[in-house]
Amino acid sequence: MSEKFTLYSNRDLRLLIIPLIVEQMLFVTVGMADNVMVAFLGEASVSGVNIVDMLNYFLGNIFFALATGGAVVSAQFLGAKKIKEARGSVLQLLYVSLAFSLTVMLICELFSKGILKLIYGTLPPEVEVEALKYMRITAVSLPFIAVYGSCAALFRSMNLSKVTMYISLFSNLVNILGNALLIFGLGWGVSGAAYATTLARLFSMLVILKMLCNKRNPLYLSREDKVSVDWTTIRKILFIGIPSGIENGIFQFGRLLVVGLIATFGIRELAANSVAVQLGSIHCIPAGACGLALITVAGQAVGAGIEAQVRFYIKKMMTWCYMIHVPWSILHLCCIPLMLKFYTNLEPETLHLACILAMIHTGFGLFIWPASFVFPNCLRSANDVKLPMIVSVSSMLIVRIGTAYLLARHLNSGCIAVWIAMICDWIVRMVVFIWRYRSNAWLKTANISK
Repeated sequence: MSEKFTLYSNRDLRLLIIPLIVEQMLFVTVGMADNVMVAFLGEASVSGVNIVDMLNYFLGNIFFALATGGAVVSAQFLGAKKIKEARGSVLQLLYVSLAFSLTVMLICELFSKGILKLIYGTLPPEVEVEALKYMRITAVSLPFIAVYGSCAALFRSMNLSKVTMYISLFSNLVNILGNALLIFGLGWGVSGAAYATTLARLFSMLVILKMLCNKRNPLYLSREDKVSVDWTTIRKILFIGIPSGIENGIFQFGRLLVVGLIATFGIRELAANSVAVQLGSIHCIPAGACGLALITVAGQAVGAGIEAQVRFYIKKMMTWCYMIHVPWSILHLCCIPLMLKFYTNLEPETLHLACILAMIHTGFGLFIWPASFVFPNCLRSANDVKLPMIVSVSSMLIVRIGTAYLLARHLNSGCIAVWIAMICDWIVRMVVFIWRYRSNAWLKTANISK
C-alpha cells in the first residue's frame, strides 16, 4: 500500500519534520536559557518572568490557533491543486491575525495589573513588581508573535519548514545576545530580558514577511494582491481557527489558573513549577514538531480527497512520532538531574521538587502525550474541530482544574497534586480522541465519502 500513495515520500517527511524539531528545540532551549539568565536575579525575578511568559504563551497559542485555520485551508487547497484559492488565503490570514493581536496588545497594556490579579490572585509583592515590568514591555511584541505565527503556518503548509527553522535560529541568537547585554552588561534586570525578547520577535516578523514575498513560493505576498477583505475565505479560516482558538485559549487559561493555585503555596513551589514547565517543554519537542507536520500532511491528504490516503498518512505520521518520542523521553528522563544543575541560584529544596515534577511529566508522557496532543491534529485537518474543542475545554475545567483543587486543597499535597491532575486530563483526552477517529465521523466534516 505504501507504494500506492506518493503525496509524501519518506524523504519529504524527513525534510518537513527535522527542521520543525530543530525549530522547536531552539524555541524551548532559548526559553530555558532566558530562565537560567533571569534566575541569577533571584527567585522573585524568575517567578515573575515565568508567570508573564505563561500569559504570553496563552495568548500566543490563540494566535497560532487562528494561524492553524489558515494553514489547514491553504494545505487543503494545495492538496486539491487549487493554487489560486490557496494564494487568496495568505493576505486574509494576516488581516485576521493583525486585527486580533493589536486589540489584545492594547488590552494588556491598559489593564496589565488587573489581568495579573484576575488570573493569579494576590502575588507576593516582589514577584508582582517583576511581573509588571516584564509584561508591559513584552505586550508590545504580541502582534509580532501573531504575524510571525501566521507566516510560519503558511510556510509549513508549503512544506518549507526549513525557512522558519533558519529564522528561529537567528532570532534566538538575537534574544540570547540581547539578554547577555541588557541583563548583565547594562544591568537592566527583568526589563533587559523583556526588551531582548521583544526585539527578537520583531526581527522574526520582519524577516519572515520578507521571505513570504518570494514569488517562487506556491504562496506569496505581492503588491498586485487585492487588499480588500474576502469574507468567504476569512469564514473558512475562522471555521477552524475559532474552535481551535477557544480550545487552546481555555486550555492555556486553565494552566494559568492552576499556576494561580500553585502561587498560594509560596515562592518555592512557584519557582519549582516554573523550572519543571521548562523541562517538560523540552520533553515535548519532537512530538510537538510531529504535530505541526501532521497538520500539513493530513491537510493536503484531505484536500486530495482519498480516504485510504488520509488514513495511510495519519498512521504513518503517528508511527514516526512514537519512534522519535519514546527514545527521546527515555533520554530526557535520564538527563533531568543534569539539566537542573544549570539553575545554580535556586535553593536545593526547590530543585528537588522541580525534579519530581519533571519526572512525573516525562514518565507518564512517554506514551500518553502524543495520543493526547498530536493525534487530534488529524481531526482538525479534516475540519473536525468542534469535538476536540469540547473535549479539551471540558477535560481542562473538570478533570485538570477540578482534580488539582480537590487534591491540593483537601489532601494538602501541594504542587505534586496539580501535576497528577494534569496526567488525569491527558488520559481523558487520549481515550476520547481515539474513539472519535475510530467512529469515522471526521469523514463527513472532511467531505470524504467512504
